[in-house]
Amino acid sequence: MDVKSIAMGLVFAFVWSSAFTSARVIVEYAPPMWSLVFRFLASGLLGIVIARALGESARLSRRQWQAVIVFGICQNALYLGLNFIAMQTIEASLAAIIASTMPLIVGLIGWIVLRDRIGVLGVAGLLAGFGGVTLIMGARLGGGIDLVAVMLCVIAVVSLAVATLTVRGASSGGNVMMIVGLQMLVGSAALLVPAAIFEPLSITMSWQLVVAFAYTTLFPGLGATWIWFLLVGRIGAVRAATFHFLNPFFGVAVAAVLLGEALGAMDIIGVLIVAAGILAVQLSKQKPTVT
Repeated sequence: MDVKSIAMGLVFAFVWSSAFTSARVIVEYAPPMWSLVFRFLASGLLGIVIARALGESARLSRRQWQAVIVFGICQNALYLGLNFIAMQTIEASLAAIIASTMPLIVGLIGWIVLRDRIGVLGVAGLLAGFGGVTLIMGARLGGGIDLVAVMLCVIAVVSLAVATLTVRGASSGGNVMMIVGLQMLVGSAALLVPAAIFEPLSITMSWQLVVAFAYTTLFPGLGATWIWFLLVGRIGAVRAATFHFLNPFFGVAVAAVLLGEALGAMDIIGVLIVAAGILAVQLSKQKPTVT
């Protein structure tokens, strides 16, 4: 893995993880689903404009279109939609920790359903990762958390795992920025009807909302997704996913610094265990290089 790939992975992990903090700010001032409808619409249109400026085409292969639709629904509408709803009542750091288990869920599905061989290291990583989450959840339960919101986050991360399993189809064949823009529009369209039915369009304007919305739209929404697809195309999905082990660190750290969210000893220990588990699972999938 070269220096450029490492830099891309670090930037992706940080920006992706920071989205939970900006989302927590957004839902303080605006309804979650309507926020995402407008965010995905803005990101999608901007992404398509950039794609056209780069000479990219909307003529995608059938597999790419299928992946765009699945990714738009699973990652954008379900994963982000459920997380935004949940973060009305739970902290950004907790949502980030649950979301960071995505590589563990992908590894578990691959091992049990797809019969992938992950070896002793992979199994140990799965046990450690889910054990770390259990440790954090046990400590948080004592402080009283919204269990419904936690379940929404769990459903969300499973949806993200499904989206991740389709990323190979979306990243092959070029037109990366066009794919990013189109899957954003899919997410916007998917959330439009439930937002209109279940949420009043009531927004409290503030500079915090404007800054958080602009940041989320441009960086986690457009930039991080674009970097992810480029990284997968550069080093492959398995190696790219290794950088997810940094998500618990970055997610908790950004929320603590910007939102002042408190961290207990069990949170810190749990985050370290989860990160180690994710790293072990991803390393177990990598084939040894032949010299």
